[in-house]
Amino acid sequence: MTGDHQVLALLLFSAFVAGTLAITTWVSRHRRGSAEEFYAGGRLFSPMENGFALAGDYMSAASFLGISGLIALFGYDGMLYSVGFLVAWLVVLLLVAELVRNCGRFTLADVIAARMRERPVRIASGTSSVTVSVLYLVAQMVGAGSLVALLLGGTSEAARSWTVIGVGALMVIYVSLGGMRATTWIQIVKAVLLMAGALALTVLVLMRFHGDIGHLLTTAAERSGHGLAFLSPGLKYGGDWISRLDFISLGLALVLGTAGLPHILSRFYTVPTAPAARRSVVWAIGLIGGFYLMTIVLGFGAAAIVGTEEVRESNAAGNTAVPLLALDLGGGAGSTGGAVLFAVVAAVAFATILAVVTGITLASSASVAHDLYASLRRPHRKRPQRYGEVAVARVAAVGIGAVAIGLGLLARDLNVAFLVGLAFAVAASANLPVLLYSLFWRNFTTRGAVWSVYGGLVPAVLLVALSPVVSGSPDALFPGVDFQVFPLQNPGVVSIPLGFLAGWLGTVTSPEAPDEARHAETEVRALTGAGAV
Repeated sequence: MTGDHQVLALLLFSAFVAGTLAITTWVSRHRRGSAEEFYAGGRLFSPMENGFALAGDYMSAASFLGISGLIALFGYDGMLYSVGFLVAWLVVLLLVAELVRNCGRFTLADVIAARMRERPVRIASGTSSVTVSVLYLVAQMVGAGSLVALLLGGTSEAARSWTVIGVGALMVIYVSLGGMRATTWIQIVKAVLLMAGALALTVLVLMRFHGDIGHLLTTAAERSGHGLAFLSPGLKYGGDWISRLDFISLGLALVLGTAGLPHILSRFYTVPTAPAARRSVVWAIGLIGGFYLMTIVLGFGAAAIVGTEEVRESNAAGNTAVPLLALDLGGGAGSTGGAVLFAVVAAVAFATILAVVTGITLASSASVAHDLYASLRRPHRKRPQRYGEVAVARVAAVGIGAVAIGLGLLARDLNVAFLVGLAFAVAASANLPVLLYSLFWRNFTTRGAVWSVYGGLVPAVLLVALSPVVSGSPDALFPGVDFQVFPLQNPGVVSIPLGFLAGWLGTVTSPEAPDEARHAETEVRALTGAGAV
């Protein structure tokens, strides 16, 4: 892009950042400083507002940049992400939304600890939540780096690195100053911008092919270099049994992982009642469903208009497919229309990243303060006051931001949708089993809860460390070494059953009997809302 066009894109970037910082500053002047205000925004949001915020929290860089890029590179197989991310919301709607709102207060650990011994459960759940959040944050950092590098200097490593650092700094500011209220409004604004941007691009792609979907798909197949195989299963996940098993593993992680994501679960506490939480999910499903249908058009559109090889040359993982598509649709490189459309899309994508990292950082800092800090303090000390807990959460946001920046710099060459798939696998392995057992199994015990969390978390992280993602392949984090033992890129097919198995084994071998009274109280609260905060 020319210098003038870069300036235009940077001005749009700056306008969004300035607007969101203004929201954060305004909210920080009107906050009450309580834990309920910082973690849950005072529980004052309507189902529609929370639904838009849920959609804004969920439609991340993995959705806008990563999924479209995977479809542009691998065709049919890339659509698995769109389908999996959407179907996952049925699990959230039918199994957890209302029950979590009734049983918890601020975090996932609140739900589990309602009928267990708090200290071991909160430590285990808090550790798991922070791990999932950091993995998710890394994906957003990588997306931001790819986007701004394309804008400022093609494959400039310096641009990517400084972008990752800048996004990390901004997310810490948003969380530290504004808490959940500012985060929610940033996510609502981002959801509106993202839907509008995706819709505009989708219409332009369809207009280019005169509304003929068949022509679009045929052209995409021709320009992909794979022919009709581009439109058939197996281009990425076909062939040997390892690839097929990886396909199943990824599907399980995507469908089951959403219900275990800390930043999604925490949004259910921002509405006043459980029915409002359920209606929020219905709003979110409508928005997210429409968006993922558009990502399919954008992915095949990028393959057909830009070309698969051109996308791969710009970014091997495909993260820049949508910005390149926008540049072409606007008139091509060097044209004013192309620059304007590219700048708008880049700004929307950047808004997407900032909004998502803010929500994830808030959820993970809440886990550190509300679960880990409260549990690890010395037993003889008085329980900290709420303002103290909020202060710890703000400090935790800084630490989590620093860790995410470091890992984001390390993983900058991986596809963002793929990185999110890893976070989903860990969430489905460590958080979902203990959540479902706590809500639906009368005999579940504290030992079962702790074993379930660690029994899913440790294998998931260990298998990723020993997989081709980290070493032993040209696309690995450390391509120069090889300590690969586990053949699959996604550990879900192994680690998710292990999480459920560990929870069952811990319960049946537990010397303690389940607390019938606390279970009955939790069950009544979950189903009726009586006694819910």
